[in-house]
Amino acid sequence: MHNDIKQAVQTLRQGGAILYPTDTIWGLGCDATNEEAVNRIFKIKERTGCKSMMVLVSDIGMLQGYIKELPDIAWDLIEYAEKPLTLIFDNARNLAPSIIAEDGSIGIRVVQDEFARRLIERFRKPIVSTSANISGEPYPDFFDDISEEIKEQVDYIVNWRQEDRTPHDPSSIIKLKSNGAFNLIRK
Repeated sequence: MHNDIKQAVQTLRQGGAILYPTDTIWGLGCDATNEEAVNRIFKIKERTGCKSMMVLVSDIGMLQGYIKELPDIAWDLIEYAEKPLTLIFDNARNLAPSIIAEDGSIGIRVVQDEFARRLIERFRKPIVSTSANISGEPYPDFFDDISEEIKEQVDYIVNWRQEDRTPHDPSSIIKLKSNGAFNLIRK
């Protein structure tokens, strides 16, 4: 795991794209603050820039640097989540403009996976997390399901957990408003 984290961080710092395991599925990732790197992920996925992407952070402290106001309810939702939870916040900041939705919102998940958490802690910035597939195609359940086309376009492929066949569910998604109101998007 240590060598994978070291290599992935080096790739991210150089503006590269990585293929890595998360607490849900295998993801394509890059520095979420680097517009050029983010645009490369859009290109790999053959996805238009009008659809935002979500980001992963290592902890709630890091989260606070990328949204203007953290609603009080977010603390409880993150603390008590029993499965991966993506929260959509208003008023994103300090991120590449193309990953922020037109309404100024951003989906952020405080990652639970040990590898992804350590990777983000070492990188010290949020990482884009989007499914490792071409837009419109089914997302891969396991590493072996990822197309060669995707694998050939990234700069580093993490070795950690490539053989893992444990099923992972997608995250729950909740959209929060700064006044504390929220909507459940996906359970």
